[in-house]
Amino acid sequence: MLTVTEAAAEAITALTADQGTGSEESGLRFALQSMEGDGAQLALSVAPAPEDGDRIVGADGGAKVFLEPQAAALLDDKVLDVQQDDTGDVAFAVLPQQQSA
Repeated sequence: MLTVTEAAAEAITALTADQGTGSEESGLRFALQSMEGDGAQLALSVAPAPEDGDRIVGADGGAKVFLEPQAAALLDDKVLDVQQDDTGDVAFAVLPQQQSA
């Protein structure tokens, strides 16, 4: 299942509050946009609530991520994190999970 880092959870909470959807039900939603060869394009949006069939990742009262079923399958073994660029802008990053030895 997708793992959300603490930094990403804080960014999601801030983003949903900034979007005016800061209810306890709002979250960040991943949906499959297209499949091209071995790669997939995912759409990312702030959603006021999960859609039917979405898998919900996150804690009660905390940041939530909604995964459309096909996106959930693609992100099953990934980590959602945030990275800051040289200008200080923050972007979400999907990284491979670290395998424990």
